[in-house]
Amino acid sequence: MTAAGAAGASAAVPGTAVLVVDDDAGLVRALAINLRTHGWVVTTATNGAEALDAAASSQPDVVLLDLGLPDMSGLDVIAGIRGWSRVPIVVLSARQLGDDKVDALDAGADDYVTKPFAMNELLARLRAAVRRAAPVDEVQTPVVEAGDLVIDLARRKVQRAGEDVRLSPTEWSLLEVLVRNRGKMVGRVQLLHEVWGPSYSAETNYLRVYTAQLRRKLEADPSAPRHIITQPGMGYVFEV
Repeated sequence: MTAAGAAGASAAVPGTAVLVVDDDAGLVRALAINLRTHGWVVTTATNGAEALDAAASSQPDVVLLDLGLPDMSGLDVIAGIRGWSRVPIVVLSARQLGDDKVDALDAGADDYVTKPFAMNELLARLRAAVRRAAPVDEVQTPVVEAGDLVIDLARRKVQRAGEDVRLSPTEWSLLEVLVRNRGKMVGRVQLLHEVWGPSYSAETNYLRVYTAQLRRKLEADPSAPRHIITQPGMGYVFEV
């Protein structure tokens, strides 16, 4: 391959956007320079809060994420993004233990690159992650408004009439699945699998208990809900 061919092979498709998240400002600058040289549109963040804001505002094609952030775990950032987006996430970390890689991949990362790394390999992995990404048919948004409810899937927060609503982890998980699929019925077995795990299929009483709790916290009239609707014998729908 000629030098020009090699350079072309390492270049991004023009306009491909990457969000780089690392608390090492020097490394972020170096990565940004290299990526821009190879045709990437680069947004940067140095902590988890900035990363979640940037992911929502810039809508990158791929996220390059360090796990060791000063304000929150990189795993929490992955979970926050995965609450509303399927954007590919490539973890860049000095952690070399197998458990760290497994935890990141289980949390929703698509690939894992260990520091130190070769720039050509990193570029290849980013390009591969973008190629593998499933096309998205609708615009993804981390903030969903439904009546007086504001549900921030990235930050895992809910407000009702401008006031924060405190949800338990299980309540949030159930709400998140319903909101991600808003306007569509989610079957009871799917909900049990996604919220409680694959070994749960028959415990429909869990769904009754937790949807009742959500309605008490989120609905103006829990006995006549507008948003969390039961489809008898089938499942539940979140209506905006």
